[in-house]
Amino acid sequence: MTEQKLYGTVLLKAADIMDYIAQATVAPTLADLAENLNISKPTILKILRTLEYCDYITMQENDKRYYLGVKFLKYADSVTSNNSLSLAAQASLFELRNDIEETVNLGILQSNSVILINKLESPQSIKLVSTIGGKMNLYSSSLGKAMLACFNEEQLASYLNHTPLIPLTANTITDKGLLKADIDLARQKGYALEKGENEPDVICVGFPLFKNNRIYGAFSITAPAYRVNDEKIQRFVQAGKIAQSQILSKL
Repeated sequence: MTEQKLYGTVLLKAADIMDYIAQATVAPTLADLAENLNISKPTILKILRTLEYCDYITMQENDKRYYLGVKFLKYADSVTSNNSLSLAAQASLFELRNDIEETVNLGILQSNSVILINKLESPQSIKLVSTIGGKMNLYSSSLGKAMLACFNEEQLASYLNHTPLIPLTANTITDKGLLKADIDLARQKGYALEKGENEPDVICVGFPLFKNNRIYGAFSITAPAYRVNDEKIQRFVQAGKIAQSQILSKL
């Protein structure tokens, strides 16, 4: 097997340092790290200072020992939350996809964007462009608008004031007043409708997963516009709300 060439040896050294701190039975000092790692003491110190600046580690002033930082709690919570959502939603979204025979997407809110964490493809011949781990705008996608409908007025105003509404298609809503009205409508109906705003000739219906004042994410039903009429949208809404209720009961 060909050895994989990795980029950024300093990152590998930082990983070694954090692994050692995580596995140590007693929080290590700089001297402990230098003694046990094949890295020079000056290099370790430079890396430690950078990691501390980024909140990946912290040093106790009284004994100069290093501990993993609180940022890992945030990462752990995010991973746990995402995995819990995927597990809670898996069966219901699989059943939904089989029922309506269109693509079903599951996304989460991250840094004012949608991150796709699961996608169940339509069994029909036309496939849609979206990838797990991919990012979408909140304002142009049904997943995003469904989650924006869960924002309170202050959060929504802040989002609209700080987000440039860049058109992705001829149908992307770029007027803040019109977008707010669309989000208000999504809040009233319990789902968000998107007609070619994120990708041309694609219709999406998004359903928020919001419980106990927490936005877990959202899922959407997505289909080519030529396969969708008003009657089909209502079928999407009915089936989507059933799946929504099932998922929320597990969260």
